[in-house]
This record gives sequence, structure tokens and C-alpha cells, in this order.
Amino acid sequence: MSKPTILTVDDDPMVSAAISRDLRNRYGDDYLVVRATSGAQALAVLAKLALRNQPVALIAADQRMPEMTGIEMLEQARVHAPGAKYLLLTAYADTDVAITAINDIGLDYYLLKPWDPPEERLYPVIEGLLDDWRQANPDHTSDVRVVGNRWSDRSHEIKTFLARNYVPYRWYDVERDAEARRLTQLAEAQATDLPLVLIPDGDTLRSPSTLDLAGALGLRTTAQQPLYDVCIVGGGPAGLAAAVYAASEGLSTVIVEREAPGGQAGQSAAIENYLGFPKGLTGSDLAQRAVAQVSRFGAEMVLARSVVGFETRGPVHAVLVEGAGEIEARAVIVATGVSYRRLEADGLAELTGRGVYYGVSASEASQCQDDDVYLVGGANSAGQAALNLARYARKVVLIVRGSSLEATMSRYLIDKIAATANVQVRCGSEVAACRGNGHLEAITVADRTTGRTEELPTSWLFVFVGASPRTEWLGPAVVRDDKGFVVTGQELLARDQAWRLPRAPFALESSVPGVFAAGDVRLDSMKRVASAVGEGAMSVYLVHRYLATV
Repeated sequence: MSKPTILTVDDDPMVSAAISRDLRNRYGDDYLVVRATSGAQALAVLAKLALRNQPVALIAADQRMPEMTGIEMLEQARVHAPGAKYLLLTAYADTDVAITAINDIGLDYYLLKPWDPPEERLYPVIEGLLDDWRQANPDHTSDVRVVGNRWSDRSHEIKTFLARNYVPYRWYDVERDAEARRLTQLAEAQATDLPLVLIPDGDTLRSPSTLDLAGALGLRTTAQQPLYDVCIVGGGPAGLAAAVYAASEGLSTVIVEREAPGGQAGQSAAIENYLGFPKGLTGSDLAQRAVAQVSRFGAEMVLARSVVGFETRGPVHAVLVEGAGEIEARAVIVATGVSYRRLEADGLAELTGRGVYYGVSASEASQCQDDDVYLVGGANSAGQAALNLARYARKVVLIVRGSSLEATMSRYLIDKIAATANVQVRCGSEVAACRGNGHLEAITVADRTTGRTEELPTSWLFVFVGASPRTEWLGPAVVRDDKGFVVTGQELLARDQAWRLPRAPFALESSVPGVFAAGDVRLDSMKRVASAVGEGAMSVYLVHRYLATV
């Protein structure tokens, strides 16, 4: 693959030379930096690059150019470089125009001139845009290959694990792809061996567990130290935020995550109300950026491991990890979030993973191309998924138990759904049954008022209902409500014998001193990404206060 191109466009020769110089100094080893001094010249350069099949990663254009403004040029550039990132260089007076361009032409970022010093003002912006571009445009020569059946629950589990851990892979369906059948024959694989996972320079994996797959990919699956200052259980927004703040403040930190970083939020196709991202961002983007920060500050992350128990041993807490012994820490932050509640419907359990799925990642939506898709749920996660699936599916139907969406979904999502022609909402309805031979073929939808039922043909049902915390591993010492949510802070004082120390519990502290809860797993949390991040950060402040008392 030839070097991707960074194109700079500015009619001022001195400014053009300066930004090209700064970009070459930093990115010249990995990117071809090309200059253009007008919009017309830039479009001609892009046409030549397109004919050569040379990828364009970034176009940085000045707004105030004669004959053709930067925004006008970028709008036309989409024809030749549809996947490129757009950066507009502008003066303060043009910020309103730049903000409008975010929606009108898909502008990714605008940067006020001058950008000196580049180490502080230019490079962080460029690196973020290039990271996003590389994620969307991987070099497939080193991809993992997965060979399996489209309707296999194990294949779905493997693909989901790879996608959510940012491992590029190529999928081959044995029922559709000749290459899949060839690879299966070369591996002398039987049906029970599928899915095959082919890792470059590694052994062929036959229907591997996620733990075996993680080990083969070089992901860390065991803790490295005998004792940590803080062990964080769960790698969603709350857990990742806690890890960033704990490690950056000098605490030895480890996260244990049984699936992949990001939690439920990591599967979101669009988080549009998160502060500081006017265009919104995907849950995957947010999680990936957070993981990079966690790594940068030196926190450890143990993946593909379930936590199965908890013990207090004097001043130390022990988190018991399935198949990997235990992790001891002076403080523990429980940030395990919630899972989608299992839907009760005849025939559904047998088809889970075979057309019936709990949640859906943004990257999986393309598998529903031109199909009719049904979603169960009326909260933001369901709305975001419906809009993402609508980009590929022929029709998306949202099945909602309540009489309307207003009580459970943000207004901006309701408005978007109403404006999307191929999304329908069926309120006052529920899924009563599922039917299929080997995979989902039809669902029965019941009207909750009249009881009338209707069978609808479909191969896809995605479930986004309820919130079920996984906290049974904490044992009886950590007080929880009847649904399993961890009781913290002042709420403990209202429960007999829940708190036994002379001092009052800290705000996010559980009934076991030194064990804190943050994010959706905590009783009465807001169930929003921003609040989970805030509680993760706050929990570290409280850990410091706790450690000062022991």
C-alpha cells in the first residue's frame, strides 16, 4: 500500500510552505505531504491521486482563498477523496461558517490560525484525525481472517470480540464465499471446528474461546503485580475514566474486563450529546481514545477474564478472577455497568446468536443490507442503533412496550427517527414469540392493548431492554438493592447495619470500606455516558481520601 496523502491548500505561499513544513517534519515518514495553492489546483491533484488509487487521509484547507473558498473546495473534494478527513484553517471571524460546515459538508475539525506552536495546537488535532482515518482505512494485509457460518452464535461472538477490541479482521462465510470453502479445506476443518480464526504468523484456531483468542492475539489476560493501589472491575466509561485518573495520579492501577473496553456505550453508533464533540462520536471512538489514555498513563488492562468473587483480607481486598487466581488491591472500584435484560418470548432463547442479538455494534450494521430489521426497546441505545441500522436495512421497526418514546428517549433522537423514512415505531407492542430453523425466520408481535398478534418475517431481532447489573460476585458483604444495584454513600445510612464505621461513608463508597461503585452499576445513577465518566473520576478522588485513612 502506497503512502497515504496529506494535502494542504492555501493561496498564501508563506502559509502554505509553513504548514507543509510542519506536517512533513512530523508525519513525512508515514505520509506523502502535497501542497496546492488554490482550490482548482487541489481538485486537480485529488483527481490524479484517485486515478492512481492512492489514498488521501487528510485535506487541510484555508477558508479565505480567492475564486474558491476552503469549504467550497472541500465540498467538491468528496468526489475524489470520499474517506478523507477535512480540516479547515480559519480566522476567528469565520467560526460560524466553520460550525455550519460541520453539518453541511461533514467538516471534521476547524483550527484557528496561527497554529504556533505546532506541538501544542496543530499536531494533537492532526494526530486525532489521522488516528480516526487509519481506524476506518486499515491495511488489510495483516488482518486476522475468520471463517464461519453467518448464523453461528460462536462466529458472532468471535467477530464481536475482535471488533470491540479494535482488531481488524476479514470475514468469510462458508455458505457464500468460495475462498471460505478453500480455507476450510486447506485447514482440513470439520463443521465442529468452525469458526476458524487465521492469525498472520500464528497457528490456526478452531472455534476458540475468547480467552484463547485474546492470548493468541497478544492481549494481556493476567495481572502482572501481586498488589495494586486500586483494582477497577469493568472497562466501560466509568472504569476507563477511573483508570485514567488513578494512573495519572500515581496509583498502581489494573482494570479487569471480561469482554472489551467501552461497555454498552462502546457499541453505540453515535453519542451526540457528549461534551466537546459537536459532530458527535461513536462509542467505539470514545472507548478507543480512552484506552489509549489508559495505556499512556501506565494502567494495566486484563481482558477476557470474568470476575467471580470478592474477599476482604484486613486492609487488602481480593478480586477473584476466573481461571487466573486473584488480584489484590488496597481499594476496589466496581464499574461493571449493566447488561441488557433477557427478553422472555417463546423460541427466543434457542435463536440467540442466530438472528437474535442483545445490542449491536456500529460495525455490525452492514450485515443487514437490504433486510427488514426489528429492534426491541425505547431508550437512547435502541434509538441510536435504529438510526445506524437504517443506513443499510430496507426497513427498521422499533418495537416499544410504552405508549410513546418521550418518557425514555432523548428529544434529538426522537426527532431524527421521525425524519428517517425507513424507520417505523410500533408503540404498545411486544415480541411474543420467535420462530426459525437454525436461525431466526419470523417473530410474532403482540399488541399489548388488544392482544392481537401478527407474525412478521425477518432474520434480525436486536434487543435493547432494561438494565441488569452483574454484581452477584460481590457476595453478601456489599449491600445491593433487590435488582442488584450497589448501594453507596448516604443511602447506606438509611439501611440498618449497612455501615458500621464511626465515620460517614464517602459518596460512592459501598458498605465495604474501600470498595466504591461508579457508573450504571450504582443505585440511582443517571445512566448516561457523561455521568459515568464523572463518577469514574470522582471515585479516584474518594480512593485517595480512603487510602489516607488506612
